[in-house]
Amino acid sequence: MRLLLVEDDPRLGPIMRDVLGVDWRVELVESAEAARDAVRTTAFDAMVVDRGLPGISGEDFVRELRRQRIATPILLLTALGQLHDRVEGLDAGADDYLVKPFEFEELNARLRAMTRSYDQPLGVEIGGWFFSPEDRSIESPYSGRIALTETETALLAVLVAEPERTFTREQLLERVFAQGERATTVETYVHYLRRKIDRDLIRTVRGRGYRLGALD
Repeated sequence: MRLLLVEDDPRLGPIMRDVLGVDWRVELVESAEAARDAVRTTAFDAMVVDRGLPGISGEDFVRELRRQRIATPILLLTALGQLHDRVEGLDAGADDYLVKPFEFEELNARLRAMTRSYDQPLGVEIGGWFFSPEDRSIESPYSGRIALTETETALLAVLVAEPERTFTREQLLERVFAQGERATTVETYVHYLRRKIDRDLIRTVRGRGYRLGALD
């Protein structure tokens, strides 16, 4: 599972990265601005954000993520331990709040609890996006969850099931659409999907049909 760690302390940050790295794929950044760039390119399973960051505070960064409807579980880390400080952090959109100094055993336990309670449907990652066919949605690394129609979900599911295969329009028509539909219907729904996701996630193979694009 991927964890974004936003911590500007030059000593504590690397230590946290190494300790948490036993159970997580940790990306460490030192500012909210750098965290923004990381969130744009990577889908994280959880975040640990220091409240007292330089420039944009951790609390404001969490607010920004929630305004963008990014629902990734977030633990806010801070040296401020008064009740009103904890309330402000939670009201900003954090899922949990841990006061420094802390024990790594407790931090790990809180992260496990946060990710257990996060209702993430079964699915597959496609080029940084997370496709959840049962939920009829795809999670964008830029803007959060995007709802898909039943037909869009079925079309993408066929491509995802055999990512190395190029499907002709006729094959997709037979698998996804009702009898009597024309091949142009496939092109129409590929267009609909591309308006919602990165265009290169569905690749056009000239003269043959379509296949899944980005596989990383």
